[in-house]
Amino acid sequence: MSNIYSIISNKVINSPYISRWSVLLIDSFIATFATVSVYLVLGFFAKSEPILSRYMYIALLSFVSSITTFYIFGTYRGIMRHTTMQEVMRISIAVCVKSAILLALFISLKDWIGITFSNLNLMFSQVADIVCSIVLLIALRMFLIYIYELSLASNNKTAKRVLIYGDGPKSVALTSFLSRNMHAEYRIMGYVTMQTRRTKLKLQGLTVYTIDEYDYFSEVIEKKNVNAVVFPSQASAMEEKDGLIDYCIKKHIKVMVMPQLNEMPKDGNMQNMIREIRIEDLLGRDEITINMEEVSGFLSGKRVMVTGGAGSIGSELSRLISSFPISQIIVLDSAETPLHNIQLELTDREKKKDGFSLESFDDRFKFVIADVRDVARMEKVFEAYKPEIVFHAAAYKHVPLMESNPCEAINANVMGSRNVADMAVKYGVEKMVMVSTDKAVNPTNVMGCSKRLAEIYVQTLSKAIINGEVEGKTKFITTRFGNVLGSNGSVIPRFREQIINGGPVTVTHKDIIRFFMTIPEACRLVLEAATMGEGYEIFVFDMGKPVKIADLARNMISLAGFEPDKDIKIVYTGLRPGEKLYEELLNSKENTIPTGHKKISVAKVREYSFKTILQEYETLRDLAKKMDKMGTVRQMKAIVPEFKSQNSVYSQLDK
Repeated sequence: MSNIYSIISNKVINSPYISRWSVLLIDSFIATFATVSVYLVLGFFAKSEPILSRYMYIALLSFVSSITTFYIFGTYRGIMRHTTMQEVMRISIAVCVKSAILLALFISLKDWIGITFSNLNLMFSQVADIVCSIVLLIALRMFLIYIYELSLASNNKTAKRVLIYGDGPKSVALTSFLSRNMHAEYRIMGYVTMQTRRTKLKLQGLTVYTIDEYDYFSEVIEKKNVNAVVFPSQASAMEEKDGLIDYCIKKHIKVMVMPQLNEMPKDGNMQNMIREIRIEDLLGRDEITINMEEVSGFLSGKRVMVTGGAGSIGSELSRLISSFPISQIIVLDSAETPLHNIQLELTDREKKKDGFSLESFDDRFKFVIADVRDVARMEKVFEAYKPEIVFHAAAYKHVPLMESNPCEAINANVMGSRNVADMAVKYGVEKMVMVSTDKAVNPTNVMGCSKRLAEIYVQTLSKAIINGEVEGKTKFITTRFGNVLGSNGSVIPRFREQIINGGPVTVTHKDIIRFFMTIPEACRLVLEAATMGEGYEIFVFDMGKPVKIADLARNMISLAGFEPDKDIKIVYTGLRPGEKLYEELLNSKENTIPTGHKKISVAKVREYSFKTILQEYETLRDLAKKMDKMGTVRQMKAIVPEFKSQNSVYSQLDK
């Protein structure tokens, strides 16, 4: 018997849906049955003679009226086990119309049919017919839903038992999807909300557990044998990152989330769409929003160049910029394989658009292998493509490597930026936006100082243009970023790899903290800066709260299902050369002024003489060419006196 039930259950679950023509016939027969039953009952109470032919006529007219109206209103098109209120309303309206048609037929054909009821009784019978038909049709659908869910539950005994966070529309929609998915891997045990007092509510037949204290939440988890808590969105998870999620992580209760729209499966397969929450989901904050219409107007019809266009920031900038109505985008990078990858990606994306042609794509997209350190090559690129807007993202960024290779840091980050800036002025670029870093503030390492030196050059050049010392029209804008989530070589991918390999997870210092932002956030800031900047500004913005890296490591270990320092060790390796415990967005001698954007401000920094900078940078370039590391760093410190080396061989130069 159990085998038969199992076979039937599997058949119910795996059948995609009942044929719509079968639904149309079944609904019509049910409506006809309701009509005939009503007239039989009324005839019984009226003590009229039960003539078979009369009821056959009634059944025939009812069936014809039913199948016609149900077809017109499309009641048969909905999947019965996924019936919604909208479909119930459609059925109800169709039944009312069917009854009105039937009443008109009965009145006009009553002599032929032989109906002896009064007009009042006919009206009453039609009302009874409407009520009975609607009740029976909805009851059929509710019965099928019940059978389906019962079969689903019995066939998914190994499904994860989960609580849905919240009791709003998104939570209800998530519950409906998970509970009715044909291959559901989750069994919904109820809802959970955070309230100041405990109440007993029901939603979709499931209990809403209002948690006023975590001891009660632990009781619910244990009583219902819950495996995980599922959040309907990343935004709802952010609300509880320091509350419910933090508690779940500590108690090793899995936390899952419905992914954002851009993370949805591209193949349409939604079976495994719910994923475990990632640390990136909890590090986010209210993202910077910008006026996309203003950005579009600024970029419209322009030739735009992105240096470092295959890097983490540069590639995202290229994606965003190419989505605007620009004339041409020049994606420039010295790394062949990453540049080839972004070329393939953008080509595939453009092919999906209507009216795609390879010829127009080749005209609009240019992928150029070039090194910003090579001034002759940069001259040829600017001469050939004559960009009107330049986003300069090409740079070396890894602190330990640059500490060991200061001459290369100067060549790429300082002289490379100088080459791009000089070409921008020579070839009449309207605006150049340079990507900088918070490590440029009070630098303690070569990388940070090299970025500060790049800032100084473009700012001083911009000021020289304003003062008439240099002929040109280019406006120079700088943007300072914090650490970018998910960028090449960043800490989160590194920790994730270490956890997968069983540890240990290496943290440089137990008290080290960092600011984090997302790549799209960083790129939106660049676009906003390009649009609102008038030249000579360094844009900084509200980075939110800093994150303690040791806590980040612990949370990532816990989210992976392990216990920190027990299953996976955390090892403190000591600060690396040039690394500091915390980053700053502004020098202590700097101040800021507000802008039209509440989260973006402009830093006011020390001014330099352009003539002096040219002389000092020539000395710096000569030292770097000679590969004189100590001499190079000494000159860097002379130009940027706030550069104090930390945990580095260059600390001796600060004495």
